[in-house]
Amino acid sequence: MNKNTNSQSEETLENIQGDETKKSQEKPQDNQSSTEESSQEPQVELSKEEQLEIQLAETKDKWLRAHAELENLRKRTIREKKEATQYAVTNFARDMLEVSDNFRRALLTLPEDIAEDDAMNPFIEGVKMTEQQLISIFTRHKIEEIDAENKQFDPNLHQAMFEMPNTDVPNNTITQVVQAGFTISGRLLRPAMVGVAKGGPTSTPTPNDVNEEV
Repeated sequence: MNKNTNSQSEETLENIQGDETKKSQEKPQDNQSSTEESSQEPQVELSKEEQLEIQLAETKDKWLRAHAELENLRKRTIREKKEATQYAVTNFARDMLEVSDNFRRALLTLPEDIAEDDAMNPFIEGVKMTEQQLISIFTRHKIEEIDAENKQFDPNLHQAMFEMPNTDVPNNTITQVVQAGFTISGRLLRPAMVGVAKGGPTSTPTPNDVNEEV
């Protein structure tokens, strides 16, 4: 009697364990199925009109981008062409400045006895006229001399060759121009070589200077 009871209890325990094992094996499958179902979202089918509207919007966006790029290219080409036209003669103009310098040196270093010689007057006047004609050609091509005398030193326009102690003028005032500087169409062609004063009072911008800077 006891043996039969024990064997029945053992069979019942085995059945319970078997059922729990089956349930534990089935749960992952159920979870996997629920995950797959949740990941599959319902697909909304677009009508032909909606599809055409989307394609039209994409095409319009591409066209606008291409048009903007072409417009930028056109403006850049015009700007580069204009600059090339303005500054194409830069190297030639810089070389011609040396010719102008030689004319000026010839007139400044002319001995007094020769300058006062009547026989030399036609030659001297010819040199002066040639220099003036060269300057007028520079002006016609927007090559202008930098006005540096008694101005404040500007590293963008001037090149300091030496310093001179001078307490009568503000510090960094240009007191001597060794070689004239020039600009071409507003761009620096050659800096003016100058001597500047040192030891004077520090210059302060005037109201007019402040307004011009603003």
